[in-house]
Amino acid sequence: MKILHLYKDYFPVLGGIENHIRVLAEAQAAAGHQVTVLVCDPGPRTRTETRNGVRVIKAGRLTTLASMPISLSQPLWVARLRPDIAHVHSPYPLGELANWLLGRARRTVITYHSDVVRQKRILRFYAPFLRRVLAAADRIIATSPHYIRTSPFLSRVADRCTVIPLGVDVERFARVSEGAGAALRARIGLDDPAPPPLLLFVGRLRYYKGLDDLLRALPRVPDAHLLVVGDGPMRAEWETLARELGLADRVHFLGDLPDADLPASYAVADLFVLPANARAEAFGTVLLEAMAAGLPLICTEVGSGTSFVNRHGETGLVVPPRDPAALAAAINALLADPARRRAMGEAAQRRVREQFTVEQMIARVEALYHQLLNRQGFSTL
Repeated sequence: MKILHLYKDYFPVLGGIENHIRVLAEAQAAAGHQVTVLVCDPGPRTRTETRNGVRVIKAGRLTTLASMPISLSQPLWVARLRPDIAHVHSPYPLGELANWLLGRARRTVITYHSDVVRQKRILRFYAPFLRRVLAAADRIIATSPHYIRTSPFLSRVADRCTVIPLGVDVERFARVSEGAGAALRARIGLDDPAPPPLLLFVGRLRYYKGLDDLLRALPRVPDAHLLVVGDGPMRAEWETLARELGLADRVHFLGDLPDADLPASYAVADLFVLPANARAEAFGTVLLEAMAAGLPLICTEVGSGTSFVNRHGETGLVVPPRDPAALAAAINALLADPARRRAMGEAAQRRVREQFTVEQMIARVEALYHQLLNRQGFSTL
């Protein structure tokens, strides 16, 4: 099978969608498919390379507008390639339009990762085209049933949607050596015999992650420390906020960790917190990583997949967004009840093993491809 993944960026660019495409593409190549990833290069020249069996075409970039690369050569590549499946990853208006107008794939699949949330001016212009793009797709993958119901675009084409949740390598996070955890605790100075409670946040430091709400909640959570893993445009501002709140000694900004070191950050934590404040946090793969590690979760209700992944009262707690007081109350409630935390962590690990493994995700996507190419009926999970 010839498979084309279309998006704006790819590894080594870090991000949830970029990593999802990498996992999917490399697994498909390992299964014997001919896989191409078409993205944009950071510079003006087009480059082609092969990574782990995946052909990666990085089309030259003219400029970047509202976080979207502008490339003249990428649409030309779309018109030139003739895959069996074109798998478009949305939101990416340029790629969506290029495939709709110029694509020559036998079938088109769109994974709808998120609504366009912040670029409202662009959305007002693009919305009519997006509706046509979605209507023309052979199938739309949504990562949760919640997002289909709450998206103003997906809800109109719900009959064309298949739910395929994102997946995670469970064993990578479930089995971490004691030495790796101890080394990380020593690095942040929390290797005492009776260390304070440790909260964990992992993610790109972007506005919609809501880390500022978690920082404002922390003064109401005595003694707890916060480990922040990840980097991004809001880091300097949030580091300043931590200092202004008198939290410099309790908040540890580690930046991006190497892949090999990431599981240790979950292993040392007592509780995972994802305080998102907008629907741009459409699913929360980091929640799956925390569940695989056996951590209880606290997330916010933003009408996206986060509250589908994290079942309130079972795998963790769900609180209103932009509410530091509610965050603090939830954190204090779980820190004060180790037995409840343990039960929620065990339930979280069972749930991720049953529903959210990377193997399940890859198999479900491949099954959908075959259904489309064989003109069989569709099924929704």
